[in-house]
Order: sequence, then structure tokens, then C-alpha cells
Amino acid sequence: MSGGVDSSVAAYLLKEQGYEVIGLFMKNWEETDNGGHCTSEADYGDVRSVCAALDIPYYSINFSKQYMERVFSYFLSEYRKGRTPNPDVLCNREIKFGPFLEQAMAMGADFIATGHYCDILHNNGRHYLLKAADQNKDQTYFLNQLNQKQLEKVIFPLGKIQKPLVREIAEKLNLSTAKKKDSTGICFIGERNFREFMKNYFPNCAGNIVDVSGNVVGEHIGLMYYTLGQRRGLGLGGTKESQERWFVVEKDLDKNLLVVSHGDESVLDGVSCVVNEINWIPLEPEEKVFDCTAKFRYRQPEQNVKVEILSNGQTAKVTFEQKQRAVTPGQYAVFYDGEKCIGGGVIDEVTK
Repeated sequence: MSGGVDSSVAAYLLKEQGYEVIGLFMKNWEETDNGGHCTSEADYGDVRSVCAALDIPYYSINFSKQYMERVFSYFLSEYRKGRTPNPDVLCNREIKFGPFLEQAMAMGADFIATGHYCDILHNNGRHYLLKAADQNKDQTYFLNQLNQKQLEKVIFPLGKIQKPLVREIAEKLNLSTAKKKDSTGICFIGERNFREFMKNYFPNCAGNIVDVSGNVVGEHIGLMYYTLGQRRGLGLGGTKESQERWFVVEKDLDKNLLVVSHGDESVLDGVSCVVNEINWIPLEPEEKVFDCTAKFRYRQPEQNVKVEILSNGQTAKVTFEQKQRAVTPGQYAVFYDGEKCIGGGVIDEVTK
């Protein structure tokens, strides 16, 4: 139970189906926002209210230490390398389906359930991660790192229903979360300014912004604050030749340079990438070279690709049928075969 509408309705649906439901609230972050408020306190208040309305018991569990060690430390490490990590994927693997699952089993649970928009198929001892019926909300991208042991004990109650119906159910039940807006952005930053938050962990290391020809066109405040393809927040206006916006092309850590361009964005186009740390669902494919679809960021439509699995099984070369814009090291490439999410891994290198 996160304190949001999705997990609230998931709990209700399970109870309607005859399950004995227990609400578990995770506290994963100890800091307060700029106003001195801990957002988890408000979320836990909604959990208490919803559980009272549904007449189910609830508990709060603090996983802040595990989150710091398993997720946030990785987040900082990747930014130091000039990459753009996705902590939400790691949080699912390392916390929600790690210590949270273990805690639930220790309490005697048969399954855990979440408010994720995805579905699951248990068949002959193998567990398949499926897309949600609501394609606009599908969250399989964020669950690509789950292994068979983690998927074995999971129920996704929202897999076959649309988001508007979830809101409708919550309003009919008069739940306090019915009109609560969906959470966005990185969970531990919340509504705070990203740059202000990052200043707590990285000293500002200003350097030059240069164009693709090496001409200095401005100054950046630290490479960790920028990502490939970014247009906003560069502090650069137009040029005499063009009023088109500048965008980030590259981050040169050795020279502390932010490389930008404007106009023709083909410099961002990639033709292939190398993906590491691949988790296959349910098993590594027998064919070492195959065609499938893939996403390189959450909201992207699936793209046709050719996957060539390399010797260790956890690394692959992914060749794009069409050039892809701003495929970003540190993010995840997630693979699909029709309705099945067949796994994913971390983008390591991109060939332009």
C-alpha cells in the first residue's frame, strides 16, 4: 500500500475476490522536502484511511537502510560516471520484490500484490510478465529485472482493467485516494527541484559548453545535471544562423565538457547499442540471434530490433531497424515478444 489510488483499488479487488488482505506500507526515504515535510507521512495517512475503509489490517515497514545501500548508492555512482540511471527499475528488483517480499512471506503471506499496471502468467512452473490491458499505463518496463523466484509469488490485480475504472471504483468507495494525483519523477526527490536536491551530493563542477566544432558557447554547472537530447535548462539562446534550440549531444567527463548542437538532430541518432546485465523472463532465449521489439525509455512506442546474445548470455548487441534518438547509457533497454516482456538490461554503449 503506497498511499496512492492504484494500490488502494488493488487491495479492494483482492478482498472482493476472497483473499485475506493485509496492507504493508514501505518507508524507503528518511529526508524531508524543502518545507520540512516528510511526504511519506501524508502517504501513510492515506494508507490508514483506505485500510480502515476496506476493513483490512495494515503495517508500516522501514526499508530506508536497504534503499540507501541497494538503490540510492547505485544512483549516485551512475551519475558520477556521466550516465543517467533509472532508480525505479532498481527499486522494484531490490526493494519491492526483495525485502518487501521477504517480509510478507515472514508474516505468513501466500502472495504479494502491487498496484502496477501489468499482468502475469504462471504456466508449468514458469512465470511470464505480460503487458497490462491499459497500454497507456503499462509498467512492464519498470519490472524488467524481476527473476522467476520474485514473479512466482506475485499477483497484479490491475492487469486487466483500465485506469479510468480504477478511479471510478475509488470514488464509489469514497476512498481518500480517489482523486489523488499519480506520483511522477524520481521517488526520493518528489516535488523538489532536481538540481537543488543533487547539490546535496555533488559539488558544482562548472565547465565549458562547446558546440560540435569545439567552440565555447556557454558554461555548464556540472555534467551530472544534463542528459542526452536535453533541450531545456542549458542557458543558451539562438545563434545568428539559427533560432532553433540547442540540445545535448555528449558529455565529455575527461575534459568536463558539455557538447551541444542545434538544428540537425541526426547527431543524436543511434543505429545499435550494447546492453549489459540482461535479465531474461522466464529464461534466456534458445536462439542467440532473433527479432523482437524494444523500448529504450518508458513512454516510447516499441521499436523493431535485432538482438544478438553474446557469450555470457547477459550481454547483447541490439541493432535498430530504424535509427533511434538519444538512446542513453544507464537507462534500460526492455525487450518484448507480443504481449510478453521477455527481459531487459542496462544500456552500456551506443553506436551512432
